[in-house]
Amino acid sequence: MAGGGSGPAARRATEPGPELADLVDRARRGEQRAVGRLLSMVENAGPRLREVAAALAPHTGYAHVVGVTGAPGVGKSTSVSALVGALRAAGRRVGVLAVDPSSPFSGGALLGDRVRMGEHSTDAGVFIRSMATRGHLGGLAWATPQALRVLDAAGCDVVLVETVGVGQSEIDVVSLADSTVVLLAPGMGDGIQAAKAGILEVADVFVVNKADRPGAARTVRDLTYMMSLGQNASGWTRPVVRTVASRGEGVDDLVAALDAHRRWLDAGGERHRRRLARAEAEIEAITLEQVRGRIAALRGSATLPDLAKRVVAGELDPYRAADELMDAVGPS
Repeated sequence: MAGGGSGPAARRATEPGPELADLVDRARRGEQRAVGRLLSMVENAGPRLREVAAALAPHTGYAHVVGVTGAPGVGKSTSVSALVGALRAAGRRVGVLAVDPSSPFSGGALLGDRVRMGEHSTDAGVFIRSMATRGHLGGLAWATPQALRVLDAAGCDVVLVETVGVGQSEIDVVSLADSTVVLLAPGMGDGIQAAKAGILEVADVFVVNKADRPGAARTVRDLTYMMSLGQNASGWTRPVVRTVASRGEGVDDLVAALDAHRRWLDAGGERHRRRLARAEAEIEAITLEQVRGRIAALRGSATLPDLAKRVVAGELDPYRAADELMDAVGPS
């Protein structure tokens, strides 16, 4: 996300050339190959990333971004596939970003697009992309924000972001999503785990999948009880939807819950507030990455080692050393 250079020359090179403008235009018309090329460009964070971002910016902000997360084994991929089918039946264009753990060999996603959702792979109204986290914590790939913009600009009404899974450090899907769906399954102790991981605060919609199994009613009851103990200052009452995604049962109820949440977001300006917070966080992340890059470049000079020696010798405290390092980094 933060690739593409950071100096004045990089900033001047943000006007997209004719070739890139044509690529974006073809992606906006729904050409799968053009969408795929743009997704590859943002995922690889190449030298033209800034141009791509500039070309996409005027055509984004329309898609409803839905984060789908939950512990391994709850049926996230099956649920996403069923949700895609229900959304397509309603005539909506759908994008899917399935974020996978990185392969230790290639650095790419371990699971492929067609393996995950083969039944939708030939549908021209569905764009599916598996993305590798490449070591990035939080359950999302570093390039996910820009990939979202590609699918948004390509005319997707809904973009589903399926994360690696939920844990103490894997709930930042909420920072990208307009609506966050947390999946649980009966018999996995997920009610207690959800409370421990802080997922109750993350979810806009709860889904108890595999609801045909014993214990489903108890999982729903536990969730409802735990939510009654917490404070929800937003004013949104988070529904608990039961599904059997493998058979498509309850998926229409999930679509209805997401539509209701979208109306609530728009009615009170909450969507705009969330997107402002998202933009602030992204700008900060890009800025920090640029600063890290410049500091890394100084490692080849005498600046950083000299500062470290002065701190160890007691000639300089680390805060003053940091000030001097920032002076050395200077404006781009």
